[in-house]
Amino acid sequence: MFKKALSTAAIAAFTLSTSAAFAADKWDMATPYPDATFHTQNIIEFAKDVKEATNGDLEITVHSGGSLFKHPDIKRSVQRGLVPAGETLISLLANEDPIYNLDAIPFLATSYDQAQKLWQVSRPTIEAKLAAEGLKVLYAVAWPSQGLYTSKEVNSVTDLSGIRFRAYNSATSKLADLTGMVSTQVEVPEIPTAFATGIVEAMMTSPSTGANSKAWDFVSNFYDVQAWLPKNMVIVNAKAFDALSAETQQAVLDAAARAETRGWEMSVAETDAQKKVLADNGMTVAAPSADLKDGLSKVGETMVTDWLAEAGAEGQAIVDAFRQ
Repeated sequence: MFKKALSTAAIAAFTLSTSAAFAADKWDMATPYPDATFHTQNIIEFAKDVKEATNGDLEITVHSGGSLFKHPDIKRSVQRGLVPAGETLISLLANEDPIYNLDAIPFLATSYDQAQKLWQVSRPTIEAKLAAEGLKVLYAVAWPSQGLYTSKEVNSVTDLSGIRFRAYNSATSKLADLTGMVSTQVEVPEIPTAFATGIVEAMMTSPSTGANSKAWDFVSNFYDVQAWLPKNMVIVNAKAFDALSAETQQAVLDAAARAETRGWEMSVAETDAQKKVLADNGMTVAAPSADLKDGLSKVGETMVTDWLAEAGAEGQAIVDAFRQ
């Protein structure tokens, strides 16, 4: 009898804690980046929009910088109901399904317009996969496009042969292999030291990372190849969303639509501002030559083909829609 009563009490306590986590008037939101990051700034505006549109009926508290959950744990934490909402890099989920790695394939979508189209044609598939796990997608925003940083002038893929290249995941390692470069795994905080000691001579990353790393101290060229534009998405626990009133749900969706539009505009502004920082500090900022662009596009085709072998018919349908 005592064990049964204890069990009942435990269930009641769990129910109360779950209800508190999903309280309609207060949500916690886990994000991985600091407040200064434009993604976080956009989310803070999103939370303000929701509070204003609902007259305070729903208040979202943003926990930035991985302070609530670390980046790799955010999606799982939202899914399990440990927090109602969160933000994650889509390609971080690639080990769960190759579809999530789509926007990290180099030279498939090489402009903001193309990246937006890729998101539009892939969103229904991504939403369906996450819905099956009890998650709802609110919106997604691209990071600035990835460019090529080198010490020497590069006019074609052939010029990359033998260069020591900074890699940070399997895709960038494969990119190095296909272009004849020699890859070495280097994380962002280690970039200046890796260049200073000659471990690497080139890297592919965003203007933001280049500016933050003071790339002008170790390389002289930035080629705006726009290799890919990885995206972050904001997700919510479906049960938490369904617990809201119809009016509040619509307010959240409307605020999410505004956040998506605003976020992409912020990303473009970030790209332009940080490229100017590179140029102002003496770097040559240039578009790739026709030969370099053509050669990298061929590398991209190879990587798309390899991805399609993993993603199958589902992936092929998305790529076909993207290329129409």
